[in-house]
Amino acid sequence: MKQSIRHQKIIELVTQLGYVSTELLVNELGVSSQTIRRDLNELAENNMIRRHHGGAALPSSSENSDYSDRKQFFSLQKKTIAQNVAKMIPNGSSLFIDIGTTPEAVAGALLEHQNLRIVTNNLNAAHILMQKEDFQITIAGGGLRFDGGIIGEATVNFINQFRLDFCILGISAVEPDGSMMDYDYHEVQVKRALMRNARHVILVIDHSKFNRNAIVRLGNLREINYLFTDKTLPFEIANLLANSDVNINICCP
Repeated sequence: MKQSIRHQKIIELVTQLGYVSTELLVNELGVSSQTIRRDLNELAENNMIRRHHGGAALPSSSENSDYSDRKQFFSLQKKTIAQNVAKMIPNGSSLFIDIGTTPEAVAGALLEHQNLRIVTNNLNAAHILMQKEDFQITIAGGGLRFDGGIIGEATVNFINQFRLDFCILGISAVEPDGSMMDYDYHEVQVKRALMRNARHVILVIDHSKFNRNAIVRLGNLREINYLFTDKTLPFEIANLLANSDVNINICCP
């Protein structure tokens, strides 16, 4: 395999997963570990990845992946997570639906429900949910982002007027100490309002979020009520939540 093709595949995997190990790249690309290390060093020198001992990660923790790219990442896993979340939401419930591609997947999985009352700052989720005439959908005001998310002080003030049964929460990254992290300070303020005004907080994340870094802290996993993900939790996270009240759900496709 040509070096240029290897480099492109490495970048694609790092972008998709957030972090890839040297061992994974050796298996995926069918070359020696020495070759992979040379590739990683060259890519890191050109600031196309960030080199780590035993692997590589995204070059910056200050920007999120493009929305259209994120929507394609782990789409089957997100659908499976969404289906499992939908099973625990009773008909007639009230809920917040957050920004993010996994919360959007939950919106799609809720279309078989009846008489839901939904408040969302996610225009994409609202567009999915509007198919149901018996759903009462309220869209939060605020500044509109390119990816259909609505954020800002007006959004926080709007959300603070409600008290709903559930919050379907997304997040960009989770650190080994359980810190929930995101890229946008204003978005995090909205997420805090969603958590504060919901009786039950449901975090929906695929496994890649445990291998990513972001710059703004939302809170700690111990503050949520339910965690839905698609793979066994990393050891540090599992240990952190072992004696907590967080209900953990592993949803394998």
